[in-house]
Amino acid sequence: MKKNILLLIPYGGVGGMERLALTFYKRMKKNGYNVKVVKLIKQNSDFINFGEDEIYLSDKDFFEMSFIKRALFYLSVPFKYRRIIKKEKITDSIGYGDMCNLFSSLSFTKENKIASIHALKSIELIRRTLLNRVYEWAYRNTYRNFQKVVCISEAIKDDLLKNCGYAFPYNLKVIYNPHDVNYIKSLASEDVMTDEEEQIFKEKEVVLFLGRYSEQKAPWHLIRSFSLIADKNPNTHLVFLGSGDQNIYKHLQELVQKYDLNDKVTFLGQKSNPYPYLSFAKVLVLTSYYEGTPNVIIESIAVETPIVSTNCTKGIWELMCVDWEKDYKEISESAILVDSGYISPTMFKDTFSFDSNLDLLDTETQFAEATIRSINTAPSIINRIQKNYKELLYKYDVDHSILQYLGN
Repeated sequence: MKKNILLLIPYGGVGGMERLALTFYKRMKKNGYNVKVVKLIKQNSDFINFGEDEIYLSDKDFFEMSFIKRALFYLSVPFKYRRIIKKEKITDSIGYGDMCNLFSSLSFTKENKIASIHALKSIELIRRTLLNRVYEWAYRNTYRNFQKVVCISEAIKDDLLKNCGYAFPYNLKVIYNPHDVNYIKSLASEDVMTDEEEQIFKEKEVVLFLGRYSEQKAPWHLIRSFSLIADKNPNTHLVFLGSGDQNIYKHLQELVQKYDLNDKVTFLGQKSNPYPYLSFAKVLVLTSYYEGTPNVIIESIAVETPIVSTNCTKGIWELMCVDWEKDYKEISESAILVDSGYISPTMFKDTFSFDSNLDLLDTETQFAEATIRSINTAPSIINRIQKNYKELLYKYDVDHSILQYLGN
């Protein structure tokens, strides 16, 4: 029987989950599957779209809805999913992230129902919001309705079982996010930069943030750290590629002003093809509080750009090291050089609040020092990546991943 696949995603931005869904969509279509994609929210600014195969449930973002309209929308989604699944005769559905997983689990349909979890949840659940309480309830109740719950790292699986009260260990399976490395490399060679952007990337040593402005990513720590980097290495330039929470974006701009970094920091917004920027960057940086296995790390390895990341989860080690179980260690005082860059002590200190004190935290200083070392020794780190290229990337074959998702 021919498979009819439904992919369920929250948005159409260029976040990791959306890029993963696009990778699956393209390969599944190429392999002859019928594929439909449901977006919870469609926006005019969407960079990821699926043409005639796309279905959206709202063209207004959550913050544009009143409390009552948002509540009614939440209540309606499982029923809308159910109608779509029956109309399209869906054989297999894949949800991306907690919200899509929750709605899928409440649709009570009979297809091969798959969920996927993309971040370390125990840290996220510290915030006792109503939605987080509902997600936690679902881990103990409605996730029984999934044939498979994909964790994108061993660290996420362990965290769900040990720290989140997850009640159905039999349906958890670790499958790493797939990546079409050759496609990424081909996109990285495209000429998409403006003259001004090209000047920055070719004349400066670019420290690149690629992702959403969110509490999870904690990008304010990056600007604070960069104040030291710029002081010690005047030719560096910090570039933000992405969008997200407008309150965080405003705070980032305020920090740029406070640290007098106006001519050292550039916000480029979202790009439909971020890979040329990633390829030309001197170093990719992540100051996240928590992660799963960030797609951008694999993408950075694919284009041979060194990485500096906080030690926000064991999943970082799974990506950045050939033999992560052997290399893994707790670190608190200084960054450690691994196969694709540096891993620095975690920034997370049991709170998500901004620190208004301009004095740098020890972890921010440690991150800055690791980034400076990465810039100064970039050729040797690139050599390490090239030497370990196949071993670092072999787990992320797209066809193999699709078979793991859809198989028994």
